[in-house]
Amino acid sequence: MKVLAIESSAVTASVAIMTEDTLIAEYTINYKKTHSQTLLPMIDEICRMTETDVSDIDIVAVSDGPGSFTGLRIGAATGKGIALAKDKPMVAVPTLEAMAYNLMGDKRLICPVMDARRQHLYSGLYRFDAEKLEIIHEQCLISYQELVDILNAQDEEVVFVGDGIDVAGDYIKDNLKCRYSFSKPHIKTQRASSVALAAIYMAQEGKTINSDLMKPDYLRPSQAEREHNK
Repeated sequence: MKVLAIESSAVTASVAIMTEDTLIAEYTINYKKTHSQTLLPMIDEICRMTETDVSDIDIVAVSDGPGSFTGLRIGAATGKGIALAKDKPMVAVPTLEAMAYNLMGDKRLICPVMDARRQHLYSGLYRFDAEKLEIIHEQCLISYQELVDILNAQDEEVVFVGDGIDVAGDYIKDNLKCRYSFSKPHIKTQRASSVALAAIYMAQEGKTINSDLMKPDYLRPSQAEREHNK
């Protein structure tokens, strides 16, 4: 099974080609460029460098949220365009689950955190039992205080991953009572290889979809929708 994976849920843009046992290529940029500028050239580059014809891809996997509304839309549109053109199935990978795969094999409680602004995070809680990802707390929009309260109640060692560390790190340090650590830079941000790995496991469980069913999971209305509903 050969997977083309796309990650564009935050500032990081990342694409990867992976099989069950080999990461063939991964291209990641964590810089202030729009995903509309980067994703297709990045996909073209890894396909060219690995002599991969997109027609040889079996599954197109996309990180489907939560995250940046614009980034998620661009990633979904890019993946859908490729899948539709080549008649390939897709896997919609929850972003926070994919981030947990950055730490596959870690025995601690895994807490991905993404900045959702206004003292809120997108977060969830996960644990690995061998290669199986267990969901302890479904991904959600949550305040700093609510997350800390949940973790203090869990009372076990936790490792954080994600850009939410940058904005909520001081609050966590001041209020979390259990043992914790923050992921190092090489695994802190979103990675397409983790999206691909999660997608392989999901595909093995039959969790593929047609491209017309692919849509981002924002977890909350956009600012425009919130303004409209006032």
